Amino acid sequence: MNRSTRPPGLLCALAATSAVLSVLPPLSPARAADAPARSPHSGIRFGPCPTSVPAPPAPARVECGSLDVPLDRNRPDGRHVRIAVSRVPATGTPAERRGILLVNPGGPGGSGLPYAVTKRAKLPERVRRGYDVIGFDPRGVGGSAPADCGAMGGLFRSPAADPVPRGRAAERDHLTALRRLADDCAAGAGPALPHLSTGATAQDMDAIRAALGEERIGFLGVSYGSYLGAAYAARFPHRTGRMVLDSVVGPESWYDFDLRQARAMLRQRETLLEWLAAHDDRFALGRSAREVRAAYDRVRASLAAHPADGFGPAEFDRAVYRALGRTERWAPLGDGLRAYLRDGGVDVLRPKAPFDGPESRNYEAANRIVKCADGPGPTPARVTADLRALRRLDPFPVVTGIEASACAYWHRRPVSRTPLGGPATPPVLLVASAHDPVTPVEGARRLRRELPGSRLVTLADDYSHGVFASRGNACVDDTVAAYLVDGSVPAGDVRCAGPGLPTA
Repeated sequence: MNRSTRPPGLLCALAATSAVLSVLPPLSPARAADAPARSPHSGIRFGPCPTSVPAPPAPARVECGSLDVPLDRNRPDGRHVRIAVSRVPATGTPAERRGILLVNPGGPGGSGLPYAVTKRAKLPERVRRGYDVIGFDPRGVGGSAPADCGAMGGLFRSPAADPVPRGRAAERDHLTALRRLADDCAAGAGPALPHLSTGATAQDMDAIRAALGEERIGFLGVSYGSYLGAAYAARFPHRTGRMVLDSVVGPESWYDFDLRQARAMLRQRETLLEWLAAHDDRFALGRSAREVRAAYDRVRASLAAHPADGFGPAEFDRAVYRALGRTERWAPLGDGLRAYLRDGGVDVLRPKAPFDGPESRNYEAANRIVKCADGPGPTPARVTADLRALRRLDPFPVVTGIEASACAYWHRRPVSRTPLGGPATPPVLLVASAHDPVTPVEGARRLRRELPGSRLVTLADDYSHGVFASRGNACVDDTVAAYLVDGSVPAGDVRCAGPGLPTA
């Protein structure tokens, strides 16, 4: 297992000494906390929120509205789409206010409307007092002209086809399903297909900024949200305020990122197998990683041969993919493997939310459309070659996240990749977990090179996706809060002591 042995006291040395290279300039003068709900800049009228948005605990309150933006900004008089926006006003005094903090939970395809409430609840108190937290559903998601790709080439069948094709016939069937998925998205999205992109969403963010009467945007983006934030900074560096990019997607094509993730998932699964073996007294899957892997393979092979109530190898791999991303999900996965081997039941393995439900269907549609609108895709031959390469690494790789393979057959192919960052961007704070398999830390290091003056905060000896105001690490949270509230930029990169592997 690749675990850090550096003394914990050294890991957070930079943060502990509060070494500061610079302090960012003050943000624009604060609006009065009791400003009218209706913005004079755009006509946004805030009011009650839909039931999907939870109410925050008092004294905080949440309000929702919408903003009309052109579908195609080259045709401002053409079709418009309505962007759903939520706001939880800052709870501090006017003197404490720092502006707006737009938040994005990831995806692409994740709904940001409730995220203003759910993420804000975990933010440090100083951040909650200083910022109006702004959530929004990106175009194509949730309440913002949701995308619909129909059957998506059979993606929602239950049980679905094995996602790891073996043999030429299975490979041909896999490519056929990708072609049908692309056809379904082209039919479902119609002329909107090329306009549901990260670049267009970045422009929507700037429209929200203008509508709220702010000079600059504060931003917190997690996972895909880091990619979105970097895209905004590339297009609007002079309007970029204090920006935190957590669990970073690197500056590469979506397909290359997906492959990098798939290889990281193999490493994470090996760590998981060793962990399950170390806790054989609970899971009874074997006392060595090899024995646990044999049990894992028996479960998958049995489900491939005899799916249980619509739960087959594709559904199993999705459950594994989800569990590998957060260590608190490892024990439930181990319990699910044990339960299946004991009595053949899959209730513990099966996620609570149905994969073919409306929210999931929208997420999967928006995910493929955005990824394929953001840059050129692979060729079909490369998709097959890369699957074979992954199978040479492991006979059963977890390929659930290779979503951009559908771009091999996309109807509207962009000629260039979405620009990220740039030399004119003010200092940005990047945050990463050392062993996150969903967004491997290499992506944060590469994006840092595109953002001069920025700093990377790494949570060492950690294996989960999502760090700031998520892992409960004071070193990370205090460093980020000081940056957001005080404008304090660390003198160098910060390395914080992580929790290590979980207890069973």
